[in-house]
Amino acid sequence: MSDDLSQTNPTERLRAVMAKLRDPDGGCPWDVEQTFATIAPYTIEEAYEVADAIQRGDMTALKDELGDLLLQVFFHARMAEEAGDFAYDDVAQAITDKMIRRHPHVFGDTDIATAEAQTVHWEELKAQERAAKGDTPADPSALDGVAVPLPALTRAEKLQKRAARVGFDWPDAAQVIAKIEEELGELREEIDNDGPRAQIEEEMGDLLFAVANLARHLKIDPETALRDGNYKFEDRFRRMERRLKAEGTEVGKADLDTMEAAWQAEKAWDKGAGE
Repeated sequence: MSDDLSQTNPTERLRAVMAKLRDPDGGCPWDVEQTFATIAPYTIEEAYEVADAIQRGDMTALKDELGDLLLQVFFHARMAEEAGDFAYDDVAQAITDKMIRRHPHVFGDTDIATAEAQTVHWEELKAQERAAKGDTPADPSALDGVAVPLPALTRAEKLQKRAARVGFDWPDAAQVIAKIEEELGELREEIDNDGPRAQIEEEMGDLLFAVANLARHLKIDPETALRDGNYKFEDRFRRMERRLKAEGTEVGKADLDTMEAAWQAEKAWDKGAGE
């Protein structure tokens, strides 16, 4: 690999830029002192910003955010190359080999007719790969391989999917709703009885887990649904603020009834506009 910044190939030029930034002799002091651990939070943040651009349907922002995310891959690969572990080409080769290996119905002669069947086959291949690498735990479980650092709602959904594949699942959404009502009742009971905070938190976790399960049964991504809910709340709250200002008051000074009336007015506007 050349570190020549005059290269015209965008990928090679980005690699050269990353190498220059990490160069202890004339590079950027901030970039030079970074480690895998310090960069990891930025990698996660950039992935969320990609999702945000997609959510907003902003293709210009998506191009920029994908670039920021790609830079994270190059950053990690450069640090690994400096340590003698692997380089960017090794990363690209590994994922290429993996995609070919995990799509035998495309690159081989295996017959997989549906997306659902492919998902099952994908998980089977992942399990085989873990076993081949010696990653199989002494006490194997159907839940093995669900990454702990995932966002909690996403991890809940993945755990539930794994359990469902071995038959541990509610047969329909109606029974999940009943489970949500049960969990809500248990939470309410702890609150009414002024239960220990740890117990209230546990019951809240059970409730959220059940809600994530309902989303799965309805084929709704819980992270996307909550993200949409956040957007809706933020948009309506900002409009409520503007409405209050137009009426001669503002959030923080208006009483709750006044703010609630403005909120309901904005909610009614949303419904009238088709929300």
